[in-house]
Amino acid sequence: MFNSKTRKGEETRGRVQEAALALFREKGLDATTMRDVAAAAGLSLGAAYHYFPSKDAIVMAYYNTLQDEHAAAVLEAVSREPTPRGRVAAAVHWKLDMLGGDRKVLGALLRFTGEPDHPLSFLGAGTRALQLRSIATFALVLEGVELPADFRPAAAVMLWALHMGLLLYFLYDGSPGQARTHRLADGAIDLFLSGMRLLRFPLLRPLRTRLTRLLGEAGLLPDLATLPPPVSPFTPAPGA
Repeated sequence: MFNSKTRKGEETRGRVQEAALALFREKGLDATTMRDVAAAAGLSLGAAYHYFPSKDAIVMAYYNTLQDEHAAAVLEAVSREPTPRGRVAAAVHWKLDMLGGDRKVLGALLRFTGEPDHPLSFLGAGTRALQLRSIATFALVLEGVELPADFRPAAAVMLWALHMGLLLYFLYDGSPGQARTHRLADGAIDLFLSGMRLLRFPLLRPLRTRLTRLLGEAGLLPDLATLPPPVSPFTPAPGA
């Protein structure tokens, strides 16, 4: 029997995931079979299915890996970057850089966005836990930005939504190194932070209240206090 809880099991699981991603990048998601993945990982088909019961399970593990790595990068940026602008820019640009080689894979997965009930839909219920983790990561980035306390959840959701829009543009950007997306990101970050500074003024409190209410009524506004804090997978948790 296979035991994926042991170190060897975790290493094998990681090998299967990496083999699958390499095939997804080379052949495409649809053209890759679980038999292909097993062969590339040096395992029998049954062994590969033990670690991942389907390609969807591999993709979900990939989503989680991306979020873990992004959270780790943001935690580093928060400790290193002296300005809020620098921290927000680091969080956004690092996400774009880490996905530079996976535009083909993400493009194939984009079709699921139009299927709300599909477990791999970027905005569906199946990935809601990942969405909340990502929002929590962006909330951490905004801790150095002066904002009214009651508007912080809305600001975190708005920054998360901005980064999702940039990722969509990124998939279609054929410029070298997706330079256009990075320039767009810089301009969008500046506009976002300028807007956040303006919203601090008491005169704009009705606008803040309306934005918060609209997001809440749409079911898009999480309680930041209930979100799991970003934890780097590369450092031990407190008390470990």
